[in-house]
Amino acid sequence: MKLVDLIHRTPQPEPWSEHDNIPWYDPEFSKRMLKEHLSQEHDAASRRFEVIDRQVNWIHNQLLSATPTWILDLGCGPGLYTTRLARLGHTCTGIDYSPAAIAYAEKTSLNEILSCSYQMIDLRLAEFGSNYGMVMFLYGEPNVFSRDDLVQILNKAYRALDPGGLLLLEPHTLASVVELGRGGRSWSINPSGLFSKRAHLLLEERFWDPVLQAATVRYDVIDGVNGYVDCFGQSLQGYSIEQYIALLEECGFLDATFYPSLTGETEPEGSDFLVVTAQKGE
Repeated sequence: MKLVDLIHRTPQPEPWSEHDNIPWYDPEFSKRMLKEHLSQEHDAASRRFEVIDRQVNWIHNQLLSATPTWILDLGCGPGLYTTRLARLGHTCTGIDYSPAAIAYAEKTSLNEILSCSYQMIDLRLAEFGSNYGMVMFLYGEPNVFSRDDLVQILNKAYRALDPGGLLLLEPHTLASVVELGRGGRSWSINPSGLFSKRAHLLLEERFWDPVLQAATVRYDVIDGVNGYVDCFGQSLQGYSIEQYIALLEECGFLDATFYPSLTGETEPEGSDFLVVTAQKGE
C-alpha cells in the first residue's frame, strides 16, 4: 500500500472485516513475538515468569486440587503454562498459530522430557481431541474472536472435556475493551519492532463500535527506507458479566464462577482481565 491509499480508506472499519490480520503464522513475525513472550521486562505478550508461577500454583492447587489431569491450553504461545503444569504431573496439549512459539514449547518439552504435545494450527480449524479434565483459554484470547467463532471454539472445548471437566477462561473485562476502542490515535518512530525489523513509523488508530460492542485497532507500518505501508489490525469483542454467563450456558456449560484474577485475588494495580470457570455436566 502507498501512503496516499491510507487517505481513501473507510474512516471507521467494521470489526473483523477490514483489519483482522495480525500475522501470527509468519515465521519472522513469530520470532519477534516470541522475544516479547519471553521478555522479563513487561507483561505485554506473556506475563513475567514470577507471575505465571503464582498463577499456575493457584490453578494446580485451587482449581485442580493438586490432582494430575489432562489439560488443553488454547492459544498456548511458547508453552509457559503447559510446561509448568506438566512439571506438576499434568499431561498437557497446547494449540497455537505461531511457528516460533510452538517450536520453543516443543523444544522445552523435549529437553525436560515433559508430558506435553503441541499443534500449530488456527483454533477455528483445529481438532481438540477428547478426555480432558481442563480446557484453558487465557490472557484475553477469547475476545479476539468474533462471537460466532468463539461459540464454535467453546463448543469444541465442551466436547473435548470429560463429564465434570472444567473450562478456565481469562477474558477481558468489558471496561478494558471499551477503553481500548476509545484510545484514539498515536504514532511512534521505531528502529525496529514487532511489525518490522527495519526502521519504521508506526501509526495506530483505535475504534469503538457501540452497537457490536467491539474494539478495532489499526496498525499502519511505514517503512523508513522505501515508504511502503503494511497494514495490520485486530478486533476484540466485549462482553458484560451477564453476557459471559449467557455465552457459556449457550454452549452447555454450568456453574459459571468468577474470580478477579488467576491467583484468585484482586490485583493491587487493577486488571484488564477477569477469570471465569464453568463445568461440563456429569
